[in-house]
Amino acid sequence: MAELKDKLVLVVDDEPRMINFMRLNLELEGMRVATAANGREAIDRARDDMPDVILLDVMMPVMDGFEALRRLRQFSQVPILMLTAKDEEEDRVRGLELGADDYIGKPFSHRELISRIRAVLRRHYTAPPVPQTLVQVDERLSIDFARREVLVSGERVNLRPTEYRLLYHLVQNAGYVQTHEMLLTKVWGPEYREESHYLRLYITYLRQKIELDPSSPKYILTERGVGYRFVDFK
Repeated sequence: MAELKDKLVLVVDDEPRMINFMRLNLELEGMRVATAANGREAIDRARDDMPDVILLDVMMPVMDGFEALRRLRQFSQVPILMLTAKDEEEDRVRGLELGADDYIGKPFSHRELISRIRAVLRRHYTAPPVPQTLVQVDERLSIDFARREVLVSGERVNLRPTEYRLLYHLVQNAGYVQTHEMLLTKVWGPEYREESHYLRLYITYLRQKIELDPSSPKYILTERGVGYRFVDFK
C-alpha cells in the first residue's frame, strides 16, 4: 500500500468548496496540500513546490485543465489525476492521451479519492522486479530491463512508466495470453480490473513505438475478446 503521509498534493480547482473538501480529506491521511485556482497558477506552483501528485480540474477559467496538463508534461512527469464533472469517455481519453495518469469523476467520495491517489503513487514510484539480462526479441527489437531501455533498430525508444510496466508483463509472459483483467490488475492495480479503455489506449501507444506497422502488429498480438499476447520469441 502506497505511503501517503507527508506527500505533497497540489489541488487545482476554481471552486473553493471543492478545494476545502479535498484539503480536509487529504490532510486526514497525513498529506500536505498546496492549491491553485486555475491552470496557469498550477504550472507556477508545480515548478516551485515540486508536488508528489497533482489533482487537476478540467473546467477552469484563465487556463483549463487540458492545456495545463499539456504544459506540465513539457517539464514534469509528476503523477496527475484529472478531475471532471462530465466523466465522459471522450474527456477521459483526451486526458490520458495528453499524459494524465488517471481521472476521477465528480462527485467522488473520500474513499475513492484516496484509493486513486494510492494507486497512482504505487504505479509511479514502484518499479516492477527486473531480470538482469538483455531480451533480444529479434534483430529489430531488444529490451534491457535492467537499464529500462527499449531499442528499436538500434535507436532508444522513450516509454512512459506505465508503458514500460505493461511491456514488462507482456514480454515476461511471451507466448501466453494475458487477459484484460490480468494486465489491468498487474499494471494499474486491482481497483482497475474493469477499466478496459486504459489497456486499449496503452496497447496502442506501445504498438506505435515498437511495431514496424502498428496496424498489423507482429509483437503485441490481440486475442479477441480475451486479452493480448506477446509473440513467442524464445
